[in-house]
Amino acid sequence: MKVIVFGASGMVGQGVARECLEHPDVESILVVGRSPCGIEHGKLTEILHEDFFDYSAIEEQLTGYDACFFCLGMSAAGMSEEDYARMTHDLTLAAAKTLVKQSPGMTFCYVSGSGTDSSEKGWMMWARVKGRTENDLMKLGFKDAYMFRPGYIQPLKGIRSKTRLYQAMYTVMAPFYPVWKAILPGHMTTTEKVGLAMIQVASRGSDLKFLENRDINALAEKARS
Repeated sequence: MKVIVFGASGMVGQGVARECLEHPDVESILVVGRSPCGIEHGKLTEILHEDFFDYSAIEEQLTGYDACFFCLGMSAAGMSEEDYARMTHDLTLAAAKTLVKQSPGMTFCYVSGSGTDSSEKGWMMWARVKGRTENDLMKLGFKDAYMFRPGYIQPLKGIRSKTRLYQAMYTVMAPFYPVWKAILPGHMTTTEKVGLAMIQVASRGSDLKFLENRDINALAEKARS
């Protein structure tokens, strides 16, 4: 497969990109970002692009890909619904609409979140916006599309969050992760498993289109085998 990764400078995107580099099913990776992802590898090409609402300058370079792993995201804390919708729904759809035009045979994987509201009517603002984003992505006409809804994600293989507070939490949690995993297996996953699950659905498909932590972990095990 030839894959595109958005958000490879972030924690989840870093993990997904690294799994792609290690997996034999992935032939090449194109990383699209505003800043360098910091990964150098023979399988990886990088495009630095400033305007994530307009891809006209680079759209020809997005042709012929088999999958997109879209890992961009931000916290809704302190944001109005209008601003959060622009930076979540509108930004994601701008990329997806370009990709479905340039690579219509692509599988699109979107990192959403546990608790996303598909009805778009719930009381949590971020969940409504994520739900609308998922729903609109499913309507675009990709060959296939999968909505990843992870809960807690433990970074592995040296992956770090750029947010100091989050990284401090992950550092504290790391020794206890096996315990929490045993107690709450449906709420815990890792950057490695998210990446492997994306590779699995992009290469072999899945009957499930909305993937919670248990589904992500199960798909990761299939990818390993």
